Amino acid sequence: METTEKDILRGGQFLIKETLSEDVFTPEDFSEEQNMMKEAVIEFNDREIIPNKARFEAKDYALTEDVMRKAAELGFLGVSVPEEYGGLGMGFVSTMLTCDYISSGTGSFSTAFGAHTGIGTMPITLYGTEEQKQKYVPKLATGEWFGAYALTEPGAGSDANAGKTTAKVSDDGKSYVINGQKMWISNAGFCSLMIVFARIEDDKNITGFIVEYDKENPNGITLGEEEHKLGIRASSTRQVFFNDTVVPSENMLAARGEGFKIAMNALNIGRIKLAAACLDSQRRITTLAVQYANERKQFKTPIADFGAIKLKLAEMTTNAYAGESASYRAAKNIEDRIAMRQAAGNSHQEAELKGVEEYAIECSILKVAVSEDVQHCADEGIQIFGGMGFSEDTPMEAAWRDARIARIYEGTNEINRMLCVGMLVKKAMKGHVDLLGPAMKVQEDLMGIPSFDTPDFSELLSEEKSMIAKLKKVFLMVAGAAVQKFGPALEEHQQLLMAASDIMIEIYMAESAILRTEKNAKRFGEDSQKVQIAMSKLYLYQAVDIIEKKGKESIISFAEGDEQRMMLMGLKRFTKYVNYPDIVDLRNEIAEKVKSENKYCF
Repeated sequence: METTEKDILRGGQFLIKETLSEDVFTPEDFSEEQNMMKEAVIEFNDREIIPNKARFEAKDYALTEDVMRKAAELGFLGVSVPEEYGGLGMGFVSTMLTCDYISSGTGSFSTAFGAHTGIGTMPITLYGTEEQKQKYVPKLATGEWFGAYALTEPGAGSDANAGKTTAKVSDDGKSYVINGQKMWISNAGFCSLMIVFARIEDDKNITGFIVEYDKENPNGITLGEEEHKLGIRASSTRQVFFNDTVVPSENMLAARGEGFKIAMNALNIGRIKLAAACLDSQRRITTLAVQYANERKQFKTPIADFGAIKLKLAEMTTNAYAGESASYRAAKNIEDRIAMRQAAGNSHQEAELKGVEEYAIECSILKVAVSEDVQHCADEGIQIFGGMGFSEDTPMEAAWRDARIARIYEGTNEINRMLCVGMLVKKAMKGHVDLLGPAMKVQEDLMGIPSFDTPDFSELLSEEKSMIAKLKKVFLMVAGAAVQKFGPALEEHQQLLMAASDIMIEIYMAESAILRTEKNAKRFGEDSQKVQIAMSKLYLYQAVDIIEKKGKESIISFAEGDEQRMMLMGLKRFTKYVNYPDIVDLRNEIAEKVKSENKYCF
């Protein structure tokens, strides 16, 4: 059936419209081709990356480069690149899947892979002229060249547009001369091409350039020493200095002053891909923790039988399941939006740009949620291993160190939290998402008399879906009142923005898990999804706790008197269960399943 615009929710609309379970994509929906790609990537990871973990941890940068070349030979670097430029031309879900399963062996390779395929290659694919694409993209897709992305500077991190690197037009107008310094540049040590951002004269916004780099003829480019980092140790990370580096005028990427736009859109793609890159790490950490807990005996009992350990295993497993559910839901939305735009006559470039940009809110949500879940997963993994977890001889400490960067790069989680709400408000102002109407309706609900009828929750997950609908009212109540009170000055209230974004994040993640479970229960039978039902209920219960806390924090920060009392009463009403789940039973059920399978098994 042909997809039309009305069939696909726009970015952010999940907060104001109900999503049906049959309309979400899940990992169980992978095509035969996608499953074959998944198996190929897992096999590559198990052969080339996992056995070499010690070498990656010993900062073997040459190994990272060598494994990147092997990945290129199998086509993994070109999964998302159109066939006419040497790639496989696969859809967005397949690119997510590849990023997901190739990234779990070590954060070092994951970072090199993500930097090259995402922010190193995609800006040219999406913004380059036909000549630029023909010249550079095939080399990047086949691994003949590797790419890097030079945006961050000592004085320009989260404030990406504050860069001081300059590009001065030559006297004959045929080239630009770049001077400046970049830092934290992934792949700098072995790249042949950099996407470099610099300011021309007194332009308000930076401009992007494609800059070739040849060690034998460096053209004024010098590299700092490899950075010594907490994690991702074999990911080449260097400072890059430009001293009168000459770049042909035809290597400007997009138009003058559009560098900031390129940077932001590249980061949108990077954010959802980063979420994907954290997923299989969670699966593998959970599997290793389960296996250790089954083998390790204390007081003549496997520690996996202890309730304190079951709690950890259940929550690690549940968070991984929710992260998968939400990541692939968003990926398919993006893929469908791209297909819809191409069907309407957009070029591949326009369609992909607009497709990803449409779901920038979801990209930020996923980046925050999954990066924090993988850190928590690794932390609990260390705890389950006990003293052994602190040793370099077991895999947990490296996983913990590697996970830490995920909350920083592709925009810190604090920036992404504020972006979530900021982008939603901008969408509302443009008329893309009607926030005002639903927010006003929630205000009317608060003034009305609540129903005391006992609802019918006989259908599978019906109480959970009802709770999701109420949690959306919490967000609309808080965000609606905050926008009314502060207007454009809302962006100055960062703690309020972050609290509101946590509400939004938990709604999206919990709803995604519930919809995935409901869809699979309908087609595979409820009995086959018993543990998935338990995970969906457990995740939601914890989401409700977070939303209640963040809602209260928000309300008392800007409302007072009768308005505050009314909103707090509404918060209590909207976060109250009719039938509270027994979360201890839920955790035990989930833990027993992974314990018996001796692995993450979803």
